[in-house]
Amino acid sequence: MREHDAIELPSAPFDAISPMQGLGSYLPTVGAIVAGAIIALGVVASGAGTPVLIAALVALATAGVFFLLAYSAGYIRFGQRLPLAEVVKAATDGLDVGVMIARREGEPVYANTAFEGFIGRGERDAVVGLQQFLASDAAGSAALFRLTRAAEHGEALSEEFSIGRMVVGGRPRRTLQLAVNPLAGDGAQELVLWRLTDVTADRQREANRVAGVEVQLAQFDNAPIGLASVAADGTLLHVNGTLGRWIGRTPRAVLDERLTLADIASGDGAALVSRLTGSESQEAATLDFDLAREDGRVMPARLLARAVPSGKGLTVAIVDLAGDGAAEFEEDASGARFARFFQSAPFGIAMLGSDGRIVSANSSFCRMLLDGAAGTGIAAADALGRAADAETRKAVDEALQRVISGRVHTVPIEIAAGAKRDHVTRVYMSPFAAGGAREAAILYVVDATEQKALEARFAQSQKMEVVGKLAGGIAHDFNNMLTAILGFSDMLLAQHRPKDVAYKDLTNIKASANRAAELVRKLLALARQQTLQNEVINLGEVLTDQFNMLKGFVSEKSELKISTSPDLWTVMVDKHEFEQALYNLVTNAKDAMPDGGTVAIRARNVPERETQKFENREFVPGEYVLIEVGDTGHGMSREVMDKIFEPFFTTKAIGKGTGLGLASVYGMVKQSGGYIYPESEVGKGTTFRIYLPRYQADKDEEVVAPKEKKREQRAADLTGTGRVLLVEDEEVVRNFAARALKRQGYKVLEASTGVEALEVMEKHKGKIDIVVSDVVMPEMDGPTLLKELRKTNPNLKIIFVSGYPNDAFKSALGDEDFAFLPKPFSLPQLAAKVKEELSRE
Repeated sequence: MREHDAIELPSAPFDAISPMQGLGSYLPTVGAIVAGAIIALGVVASGAGTPVLIAALVALATAGVFFLLAYSAGYIRFGQRLPLAEVVKAATDGLDVGVMIARREGEPVYANTAFEGFIGRGERDAVVGLQQFLASDAAGSAALFRLTRAAEHGEALSEEFSIGRMVVGGRPRRTLQLAVNPLAGDGAQELVLWRLTDVTADRQREANRVAGVEVQLAQFDNAPIGLASVAADGTLLHVNGTLGRWIGRTPRAVLDERLTLADIASGDGAALVSRLTGSESQEAATLDFDLAREDGRVMPARLLARAVPSGKGLTVAIVDLAGDGAAEFEEDASGARFARFFQSAPFGIAMLGSDGRIVSANSSFCRMLLDGAAGTGIAAADALGRAADAETRKAVDEALQRVISGRVHTVPIEIAAGAKRDHVTRVYMSPFAAGGAREAAILYVVDATEQKALEARFAQSQKMEVVGKLAGGIAHDFNNMLTAILGFSDMLLAQHRPKDVAYKDLTNIKASANRAAELVRKLLALARQQTLQNEVINLGEVLTDQFNMLKGFVSEKSELKISTSPDLWTVMVDKHEFEQALYNLVTNAKDAMPDGGTVAIRARNVPERETQKFENREFVPGEYVLIEVGDTGHGMSREVMDKIFEPFFTTKAIGKGTGLGLASVYGMVKQSGGYIYPESEVGKGTTFRIYLPRYQADKDEEVVAPKEKKREQRAADLTGTGRVLLVEDEEVVRNFAARALKRQGYKVLEASTGVEALEVMEKHKGKIDIVVSDVVMPEMDGPTLLKELRKTNPNLKIIFVSGYPNDAFKSALGDEDFAFLPKPFSLPQLAAKVKEELSRE
């Protein structure tokens, strides 16, 4: 840049002080001298006194001599200060940073020596020179364009770019930083400051530092232990190469997959490390667990973790307990093998010190007794007795004292936990003689929950088997007697008018017989031995049809609500038994709400994916129809809930209930292949949930609607013709059945045993239309009789009547075709069944 192109601004901003500014500090002194001289002249002119004049002259002479001496010594100088523009130029020319002042539109005002050094000295415009300087570099030209736009808008902007090429013997590639800033001040609104800096050395130093860090990271990647940085939520922020190789993933894959610390732990170890990452403790933690590889293999490892200073994450080191580095943490190879066994054991193991505290514990122990928390340092009595009652806690304390002192304790201790006390752990204790003071005893903890549940179910099944045998044993005799009572009651009622005195007595007799028959039916139901007349039904239609009937079971103070899904699936159940179960549940709900409330019955479909989430061990996932019966009554305690399905258990007053209602509901649901689960809370009501399996008919199967069946049965004529062979060993039942069939127009032949029935058949040369036979008889039972009759007449029709359930003898008959009528039956039921079978081709 030419000399006259140097900054030339008006004097006002740069040189506003008078030329006497160099004497500025002495003006008060000069003023004082001048004032003194004026006063002295005034005194002389007034003639006031010669002494005063002489004193003033002496003072002036002294001041003058002092001034002359100070000027000669250089303490007082006369002249102007340097212009500010020259000061600024001198200052900026000494900088290593190139500086240029220009107007916003690009006209240069001033450029220092360093700036000219960057773009090259010459007789050309500074801005043009800058453009030419960067013209050969695309990045520099683009940066200059953006900076020029920013300058025109009065905005600050900084760009960094590299120019030049790296060639052998040539000029090395340089990194430059070009910045533009608007100048502040009233006289500089249109000026901008350009700064051009060579930052090559700085970037080289940064690159050297990064290279050093990369070298250190490479060393960490090849370290003999796995290293990881973990976020507060357990996400792995960084893993070194060693840990990546162990788990079969690259460090980048770990970040991309957003793996957590729990994801690389196997089995119970996952729960333990999850608990570790959620802890706010600042203390270092040590945990032995199995490291999970991507290919499914596991590796025994020891994890050492410490919280970062901020408390929002962990720094983790992992040691391979099975590799070469295991010797640093185990005394010998046997120690490494024990570590692998210790962590992979499917049961809990804990080593105790002489003070009763846990020295080490495997993952299973921590999961079963400490909810996944690390057990090291915790008193064993506290860990085992957390959820135990006082008696169990006392037994635990005594057993621990015994084994720690070196004595054997052979009896395991069972500890029940959970809200239902259904989670059972069995603890075995043994002294550890070779452990010394540090390891005095060893604990083995086994999850016995499933075993206890199996034992309970086995005991319940045994109880049901006993009840079933009892019910089955009395059912035949009971039902024979009830069949006769009900049958003759029907016959007598048909002979009396309602106004007769005996009519009411007969009605009471029949009602009592029906109650007795219902009691037998409940006994068979709870033993799952009742005869079910299964049919395909839509429970939504059943609930709608039974609304008025169910409403009668609910008191006037209570409200009944029924809601069903419109697309409800069909199920295969005994409609009558289902209705009876529904009545039992609604009746119990009513009794639980003496002051009134709401009984809600809901039905909906349950897809298989929903059932897969159920935690009930016995539940088999699949498609079900759910029926919920809930009330807002007083609810049930946990003790009552555990017994509600037991036979003869009732909370009602004596004479108010038999204790068979819910037991029979349970039996019916189980016999239908379903499940029933109660849920109750004291003061908040009870809900029973019944899951019945969905029925899917074959394409060729035709299903008759239940309503149509009933309509056909009611409309049918019970009279008929034909020859009926009645085989029954109970004379009273045989007499009733014979009279009932004769009244309907049938010709009846009687036999008391199976052998006698064969004789009657032979006597009449097989001219029998249908056989009605009991199942259990002396000499020859019903199934044997059927096989003998079918030898001579393969198409002979037969109806079995029995107080035993249908399934009790069905397997013995194989594929034989027969009909079944359970006892007790009424006169119309017998006649209708015979008419139905005779009309069937």
